[in-house]
Amino acid sequence: MLGRMALPCALAAVLLVAAGCASRSPTNAPVEDRGTGASRTVPSAVDPGNVKQLPGFENAGKPGYYTVKPGDTMIRIGLENGQNWRDIVRWNNLENPNIIEVGQVLRVVPPVESAAVVTRPVAAGSAAASSTPPAQASSAAKPASAPASAAASPTPAPAPAASGDEDIAWIWPAQGSMVAGFDEAKNKGLDIAGKAGDAVIASADGRVVYAGAGLRGYGNLIILKHNNTFLTAYAHNQTLLVKEDQSVKKGQKIAEMGNSDADRVKLHFEIRRQGKPVDPAKYLPAK
Repeated sequence: MLGRMALPCALAAVLLVAAGCASRSPTNAPVEDRGTGASRTVPSAVDPGNVKQLPGFENAGKPGYYTVKPGDTMIRIGLENGQNWRDIVRWNNLENPNIIEVGQVLRVVPPVESAAVVTRPVAAGSAAASSTPPAQASSAAKPASAPASAAASPTPAPAPAASGDEDIAWIWPAQGSMVAGFDEAKNKGLDIAGKAGDAVIASADGRVVYAGAGLRGYGNLIILKHNNTFLTAYAHNQTLLVKEDQSVKKGQKIAEMGNSDADRVKLHFEIRRQGKPVDPAKYLPAK
């Protein structure tokens, strides 16, 4: 009799212990998502309201905007879009240009109001002197966490090249022989051989928008902006002889040839038309 009573009691005790252990488990049960037709498990603790929306997400895919990709830097973004990287920083109110996130969307063409705003002198004490300052000035004072406000203004698609922009009499940036030609997939410019210290010259009048070694694969690099359509890049230099924001003249020595971030001494030369690499041989005079 006692044996028959002990068995149910023991079974009940085991069930109670198991239930108690299950109630103390810290692991959330997976939730099956049936919305896609294929079963997958997602943590039930995920709160969709906490998913981070990156700056400018509402402008993704629109003309005049660029979505940051892995490995991007502001210098590369400027080169790829035919802009001075410092202008892109300003248009997007970025406090620290070294901090950008994959998926972040940046304006890469000037805001409409930057071309439309005209500054006029105002007499001291006039009513106009106390009016709201121009949008361009006020947007610069906004915190970097609100780039969407800069994006609220209409954004034009990249403008077609102005007729005068194409009228550049290019010259070769170095005297050596060409050792590698343009290949859109493998080589975005021309490679010109030479000796360490050979002169690298500006291929046309322009302004230095970058001088440094911050773009992987280019070594010591100079980027010149010639107008709203064309940039040129001069890579792998030994010594840089110009500084950012400096104006240069066609034929001016801007660097000395070297092998920084390269397997041999050479100049890698690119022409970018509205940010896109084009074959320099089609623009340079025949040798």
